[in-house]
Amino acid sequence: MTGPLGRLRVVELAGIGPGPFAGMLLADMGADVVRVTRPGDTPLIDTAVADPLLRGRTTVQADLKTPEGRDAVIALAADADVLLEGFRPGVLERLGLGPGVLHEANPRLVLGRMTGYGQEGPLADTPGHDINYIAIAGVLDGFRRRGERPMPPLNLVADFGGGGMLLVVGVLAAVLHARATGTGQVVDAAMTDGAALLATMQHGFFAGGAWEPEPGTNALDGGAHFYDVYETSDERFMAVGAVEPQFYAELLALLELPAADHPQWDRDRWPALREAFAALFRTRTQAQWTALFDGTQACVTPVLGMFDAHRHPHHVARESFVTDSGAVVPAPAPRFSATPSGVRAARTADLDEVRGRWAGVAA
Repeated sequence: MTGPLGRLRVVELAGIGPGPFAGMLLADMGADVVRVTRPGDTPLIDTAVADPLLRGRTTVQADLKTPEGRDAVIALAADADVLLEGFRPGVLERLGLGPGVLHEANPRLVLGRMTGYGQEGPLADTPGHDINYIAIAGVLDGFRRRGERPMPPLNLVADFGGGGMLLVVGVLAAVLHARATGTGQVVDAAMTDGAALLATMQHGFFAGGAWEPEPGTNALDGGAHFYDVYETSDERFMAVGAVEPQFYAELLALLELPAADHPQWDRDRWPALREAFAALFRTRTQAQWTALFDGTQACVTPVLGMFDAHRHPHHVARESFVTDSGAVVPAPAPRFSATPSGVRAARTADLDEVRGRWAGVAA
């Protein structure tokens, strides 16, 4: 199970959140990822199982504040394709590991830099977390009902979607360029930039007059009755996403509601229609509604608990979850027909072993 990136060598300077997620994605796809930690480094949150974000890596230790540690990283970078780091802007340079130094050792190296606000700008040196990044990106304000306060969508939008995932996209694009030209470069992946980019469709709708600036009043943000979440009689929930007219028509038919009394795109009636849907969904259990909509085109599904979703028959059939180090976690994605990804166990090694494995191997 080598994956499509079986010939890619990556140095990952240990961090939290989006950096490790990017390393995990690359490792799942077959890259040889070497994670460099400081001696005595401890996890931010201690748990009873190994952190699944660290799967598939070889971990080595090096104190980057010492000449020996600095030289060890430079030596690894000299034989690598990619180096990932998530320090605040300027920290890598102060450690003597800035782009100039690394590219002198390896002109083809791709340096992926993961930050919240980017390598420059008024907020570049300001600390923050996902909630801060999506707040100034204009995205957090969209996660709320009309008249209610914004609700953080876990830390998925900036950390993982707009951060680690886009870092991987940028790094792989830069690797293609480096292999074609022999020239590496810096990938400046800022979570604020990435979070804003994820909302490109909404910006387009707004510019075209199809999106109201007030959150909770639009078709995809809880304003419409045909795209919302409804409570069931057993205090669970069903997700309704009948956007296209043919799906909405099937939804009404299964709910035994007359189409003439439930116009889909009459915005003035959306609040009243949502209340009518809410009252109807409260008359049956989640299991009963699931049975009714199973196999239909109405785009209605049960809302599953995050840690129960792996039991759903669809996930079971596709093996969408795996057990890794005692934890049930999502399987690698996407899927490749010729070079399938796989979950490999994390392990520790010393620097000499890795340098011996990498030294002299053509990139």
